Amino acid sequence: MDEIKHPAHQSSNLVDVLETVLDKGVVIAGDIKLNLAEVELITIKIRLLVASVDKAKEMGIDWWESDPHYSSKAIRIEEENQQLQERIKQLEERVEGQLEEQENKGG
Repeated sequence: MDEIKHPAHQSSNLVDVLETVLDKGVVIAGDIKLNLAEVELITIKIRLLVASVDKAKEMGIDWWESDPHYSSKAIRIEEENQQLQERIKQLEERVEGQLEEQENKGG
């Protein structure tokens, strides 16, 4: 008699596999080379890491925390950086103006 596979059992296996992948991490690597008349035109190296956030942080990978496209904290830091750069520019202009005044008075 044929064995009947239950969807609940299959999803349980999928959950187990996914849990293992996220816990341990998986690296997928590959190269794509485009050749024309046996002349290599371009090589694209692809490296993909699939892991949980905790595992990635454990490995020292946390770029999403400082990338403005992925983190609201990074957006605030970028805005603060821009404000500070503007403030520095204003202070430099003020100092240059004061130096010019002193030169004109003394000169």
